[in-house]
Amino acid sequence: MLIDYRNLIWRLAWGDFKIRYKNSLLGFLWSLLEPMLMLLVLYVVFSYLMRIEVEHYQLFLLLGIVLWGFLDKGTNMSIVSIVGKPSMVQKVYFPREVLAISSCLTALMMAGLEFLVFLAFAFYFKVYPGQAAIYFPLIFILQYILVSGLCLALAALNVYFRDVQFIWRVVLQAGFFATPILYPVTIFPIHIQNMMMINPLARIISMSRDCLLYGTVPASGDLAYVAGTSLLILGLGYWIFRRLDPGFAEAI
Repeated sequence: MLIDYRNLIWRLAWGDFKIRYKNSLLGFLWSLLEPMLMLLVLYVVFSYLMRIEVEHYQLFLLLGIVLWGFLDKGTNMSIVSIVGKPSMVQKVYFPREVLAISSCLTALMMAGLEFLVFLAFAFYFKVYPGQAAIYFPLIFILQYILVSGLCLALAALNVYFRDVQFIWRVVLQAGFFATPILYPVTIFPIHIQNMMMINPLARIISMSRDCLLYGTVPASGDLAYVAGTSLLILGLGYWIFRRLDPGFAEAI
């Protein structure tokens, strides 16, 4: 069982986290600066040039960037987690899922640092989470489940079809603008809103903003939809991974 390999998962995740910033002058500070720099650019463009009127827009935007960044980093690191470690896959026996899960955990650590930036900004602008914030850990756990399922599927598929990593980058670029990160979904007609909210991450970001910024309790229907979709994607991702796992060593 994977729980028996928790120490290996942690060591791989922590090792990848340290290597990511090795030989950089600022080191781990890049995890803090990256969302801040992105926030600065996007805030200027969408707040002043395109004039999107949203209460606490800087926090609205930053929270969307942090949550999207977790998906982006987690999937991009996991997609090469198998093909990037051929010697481990071919010579050492262990559940291969460990590699994809550890990459997802590395992204989780980076998201944790970025969330500290969000909290610092929230206190600076005197926006303090209310009682509804107790729902955020549940929402974030559901996002972790969702991202883990995607990581497992993408890591396995990329072993056999190397185009997957390039296609996924295009999907992420399109998804960034199709997901309500830069704007509230309410600016669109209701039928467009319904289409956009099919994406579980759109609901995750919207619910997170509601409970952290606006003190609104997430709707039970939204929570149920995200929970069901996330568990479905995790199950499908795990099934794809296990089906393709036996041929990893030869395919690499």
